[in-house]
Amino acid sequence: MVEPTVVPRSEHALSRRDIDPDALKVLYRLHEHNYVAYLVGGSVRDLLLDRRPKDFDIGTSAHPHQVKKLFRNCWIIGRRFRLAHVKFGSKTIEVATFRRLVDAAGITPEVEAALDIRGEEPAETGMLAVADDTGNRLEAEPLPRPRRRAEDHLIQRDNTYGTPEEDAFRRDFTVNALFYDIGTFSIIDYTGGLKDLDARLIRCIGEPEVRFLEDPVRMLRAVVLAARLEFTIDDASLDAIEHHKHEITRSAAPRLLEEYYKILRSGHSAEAFRQLSGTGLLREITPELEDAPDPFWHALEAIDRYREQFASAPDSLTNAILAGTLLHSIGVLGRRTRFHADAMERKIDLGLLPIARRDIERLQQIFSMIPRILDIQAPFRTQRALLHRSSLDEALTWLEIHGDRPEVVAHWRALQGQRALNEPAVEAAHVASDEPFRRRRRRGPRRNPGAF
Repeated sequence: MVEPTVVPRSEHALSRRDIDPDALKVLYRLHEHNYVAYLVGGSVRDLLLDRRPKDFDIGTSAHPHQVKKLFRNCWIIGRRFRLAHVKFGSKTIEVATFRRLVDAAGITPEVEAALDIRGEEPAETGMLAVADDTGNRLEAEPLPRPRRRAEDHLIQRDNTYGTPEEDAFRRDFTVNALFYDIGTFSIIDYTGGLKDLDARLIRCIGEPEVRFLEDPVRMLRAVVLAARLEFTIDDASLDAIEHHKHEITRSAAPRLLEEYYKILRSGHSAEAFRQLSGTGLLREITPELEDAPDPFWHALEAIDRYREQFASAPDSLTNAILAGTLLHSIGVLGRRTRFHADAMERKIDLGLLPIARRDIERLQQIFSMIPRILDIQAPFRTQRALLHRSSLDEALTWLEIHGDRPEVVAHWRALQGQRALNEPAVEAAHVASDEPFRRRRRRGPRRNPGAF
């Protein structure tokens, strides 16, 4: 058992005033019902760095079905590991039960010892006690045979509940394993994350080679996190990335593509891609981008500027816009396809990354819309009809990012503003709340006075 570093309220700068009020509401209610409740992960890191967190995630000793009993606005999601999503309007507070670390074959150390798995193949498949979908403990579940080859280090299971300490050690980097205890208002550090935060260092929890083989996407995240926070990666992790960068090709392509989209929405995409290039990961995933021409880097800088300028940028930077920007900047779409959707009616891959068909189709709609909105002298009826097209916002975002025809963007944004003012405001039929609501009684069928 590791004794954590505990920093009392009087010795740290994290204030409850900086925590989302709805996240505080969830933390307090869990604590009031005698569950351990911590603010966890990147939100604690960002608050200590005086940054505004994107999300406020919560770790707790409560199981998902117990969380659901406390909040009527709670939904349970996930198959491999159940998560509780507490909804407040369009906002989601994610609540996760503390988990324990599993080894590369997906077996906890205690189960491995019990089965005495030491050779190439175990005599028995074995059984593993787990929790069901509602969080209730089951007696046993068949355990898949562990795979011992070097190429099979990818995590197979991660659905076993644990303690806060075990949860901290299963996280990726020390700066992401900090907890804020709502009961004592203290910072809890099991892994040395506070020291690394002061040193502005990204360090793996555990052996970097083992952690990167378990999940190669961690290499990508280490580089991106360092770029976003302007930190450096510790030498051991850098060496492990150098030796195992080719392992990134074993990761699921859709997962890698989603990581690329997160990078592009971060506001630090240009620096992140430069560091990915420096570590060799960029060539492994998307070799086309390794030797990309200047327009590619100019496009990244344009996206970063847009992200900094507009508070709503993460929502308006859709996958279609991001994919189209990448593909167009390196010439994949050809010279005449910028506003010509017909040339895109085919499957498009970017290195290992298959661009989703729905995003290609959406990009076609955007490119079809742009020529129509360029004519700001068109009849008003024509322009009014275009205001109702779902692709208008994305077409304007495209023009804003790439600096094309600012007068066109200003014209259409003004029309959108006028439309919003002229249309009557409609209140939401249901407002998300964690308090129970009263249902209206339905009136029964009317009796016929003349009936017996």
